Amino acid sequence: MAVDTAELVERIWGRDATAWTGRDENRWLGWLDEPQRMRERALELEEFAAGTSEFGDIVLLGMGGSSLAPEVLRRTFGEERLHVLDTTHPAAVRRVAEGFDLERTLFLVASKSGTTLETRCQLDFFWDRVKRADAFVAITDPGSELENRAREQGFRALFAGEPTIGGRYSALSVFGLVPAALLGVDLSRFLLRVDEMVEACRLSEGNPGLELGEQLGQGWWEGKDKVLINPNPGNFGLWAEQLIAESTGKQGKGLVPVPGESAGGPDRQSAEVRVTDPYELGQEFYRWEFATAVAGSIIGINPFDQPNVQEAKDRTNEVLSGHDRGLTPAMSGSVEELLGDAAPPEYICIQAFIDPAREGELDPLIARARETGCVVTHGVGPRYLHSTGQLHKGGPPTGRFVQVVDDPGEELAIPNRDFGFSRLIQAQAAGDFAALKERGKPIVRIRLEDI
Repeated sequence: MAVDTAELVERIWGRDATAWTGRDENRWLGWLDEPQRMRERALELEEFAAGTSEFGDIVLLGMGGSSLAPEVLRRTFGEERLHVLDTTHPAAVRRVAEGFDLERTLFLVASKSGTTLETRCQLDFFWDRVKRADAFVAITDPGSELENRAREQGFRALFAGEPTIGGRYSALSVFGLVPAALLGVDLSRFLLRVDEMVEACRLSEGNPGLELGEQLGQGWWEGKDKVLINPNPGNFGLWAEQLIAESTGKQGKGLVPVPGESAGGPDRQSAEVRVTDPYELGQEFYRWEFATAVAGSIIGINPFDQPNVQEAKDRTNEVLSGHDRGLTPAMSGSVEELLGDAAPPEYICIQAFIDPAREGELDPLIARARETGCVVTHGVGPRYLHSTGQLHKGGPPTGRFVQVVDDPGEELAIPNRDFGFSRLIQAQAAGDFAALKERGKPIVRIRLEDI
């Protein structure tokens, strides 16, 4: 598909929704100039971070766009003070509750909508344990329930997000830069490198974001819909997975990001991650955001919506309410049968609702899936529901799915809820299984212990 690159760049910067589908895309382009706005707030964020020295640990409670950029920042800068809790598995919640000195722990509660179920449950749990408003900080969009709660309960600080930015494009907003300041990142230096990329992405020639976006989009037209991210410095692919999958995976189309996979198939293309110094990470966030917007235009979809994400949430709520109509599944199906005749351009997706500390136990299953010649993508639930879940339901009909569950153990109560974390993660697994099954996706469900 031929693209007039100069015109496309001009239309993107002109906030022209017809660069995509002509619906409401122009409402979601705040990420284009967010770095400029954040330069004006850099001192504010650094002064806030300097005032938190009494805290030994920082725990971020968030999911998807609120957690993945901070996790990549943490790994890239090698700072152990920040811990990202983006799971509802009771074992992981207990490790924080019982293994940290809660009197010296600062909790960042991050949710753009302010209504994210997992984050609200985590907040309720730790608020009940800590009972100190000055140990809590909210990062959320203006007018949200979380903003109201932070004001009413007197949180230590409240940082307002930019409403014209979707979660997966928010890495260079307060959702990424408040955690970065707490990691000790020099925000002025960090954003200076981002500014260089912003200006480069205005060019009609020699535009790094445009070039990557053209490669991704043209590759899709050529049947190369699997995007290899290898090498994967700082686990950059964790963040890029959501950006690419949730942005492009809809209307039966989409790019399938596969961090850590190798080249060697006609359905694959490689995308380079250019981070040789930690302070290059911000500009790489921006390059990939711009590239994804370009790729969305070439593919012909709206890269700023997520029309199928609600399906698993609805099924989860049915299970939690007891009106599940038999949605909670037993172990079902055979992995060997699922993989038996799998072949490219199909992909194998392993979805593990397990304690994240046990993720390494998936390795034998991943290795077996790779023997099919298909690319293999794997994620821990419920994190992936906020990352690649849109792609699995709305994207190309080429996925084969293995859901892996463990025994979440003794229930861990959530204040003011009639379910605990064990019940919640089991309901989320059941809800996503049902959503995929209803769409006719090939899926089996097994125990982690049976791998």
